[in-house]
Amino acid sequence: MPVANREIHRAAKVGALVAYTQDWHPRSTPHFQKDGGIWPVHCVSDTWGAELHPDLDVVSGERIHKGSGGEDGYSAFSVRNPTSGETFDTGLESVLRARGIERIVIAGLATDYCVKETVVEARRLGFPVTVLVAGIRAVNLQPGDGDRALGAMRELGATTV
Repeated sequence: MPVANREIHRAAKVGALVAYTQDWHPRSTPHFQKDGGIWPVHCVSDTWGAELHPDLDVVSGERIHKGSGGEDGYSAFSVRNPTSGETFDTGLESVLRARGIERIVIAGLATDYCVKETVVEARRLGFPVTVLVAGIRAVNLQPGDGDRALGAMRELGATTV
């Protein structure tokens, strides 16, 4: 949290946009193990589990809810229907473009899923990306997943600091 909070305050001080993403799942979704997916139930909308961490300093900014229609929401930029594979925009790119944002700094969870997929899409969309390594954590379903994700992000041109 201290890394994320430091960056939030630095950004807010210079008037930069701060955007927060939250998984915001319905109670049942093919994303969850109980409904055929790979993940345990997590971040159910309008519950404490979907709230931002209480130690996170939330300043004014954008909130992007991911997976609210039961989609997989790994990237901050899009969600994917786990049954059909169809993807939908979260609106983040439009917000960034409307504000004239030219580069992105990322902290959060999880290195090997949401952080990595957000970097993949940000780079595809042409945004330079800096990943704050001390401000991310991996799930590591398989040992080394987080390290491999960091390597993949670097290969895409993301800067890791």
